[in-house]
Amino acid sequence: MIEKLKILQHVYAHPLLTEDDLLIISSLHKKMAYKKGDFYLKKGEKPGSYLILQSGLMRSFVVDYEGNEITTHFFTEREVVIEVLSLFKRNHSQESIQALTNCICWEIDFEAFEELFHTIPGLSEWGRAWFSEELSQFKQRSVEMITQRAAERYMKLIREKPQVIRQAPLKQIATYLGITDTSLSRIRKELSKGSFLATR
Repeated sequence: MIEKLKILQHVYAHPLLTEDDLLIISSLHKKMAYKKGDFYLKKGEKPGSYLILQSGLMRSFVVDYEGNEITTHFFTEREVVIEVLSLFKRNHSQESIQALTNCICWEIDFEAFEELFHTIPGLSEWGRAWFSEELSQFKQRSVEMITQRAAERYMKLIREKPQVIRQAPLKQIATYLGITDTSLSRIRKELSKGSFLATR
């Protein structure tokens, strides 16, 4: 229970959320365990909840017109695992979310969250701040996919999400970066030699 509260305090950190607020929010999160390869969400399903990832690694992905899996996001520890578009619009998901390792999560029903959102002022402010940050990161990633070299994007991933580098398959990292796994292998080799850094 202490570990649960610590995780949720980290995720829901906001100056307007009181300890009592956090206890109420915490009471509505139930513990879930996923084994490596399990799906939290499959394409075509309507999500009715979101997760807080306590331990492990998850990813979201789509399947392109040629049948290839393209990773759209990696969820690391202490992050919100969510498919925003379908959850908020109540649509069928175009993405799937899968555990890449054994995972421990805390799940909250979206209807319960909505009720708290309208009754706890601090949670509504947290939600707006969280959504704004997510939108900002999404926009930044979209721009960087065009303006940065793949090696730069890979180095940023190393800095910001080293867990992904340690635990995700090379092919999934490559599709996330928008390159082939062969290109990623070449980048990794160049970085190990320091040749990329030398040209910066």
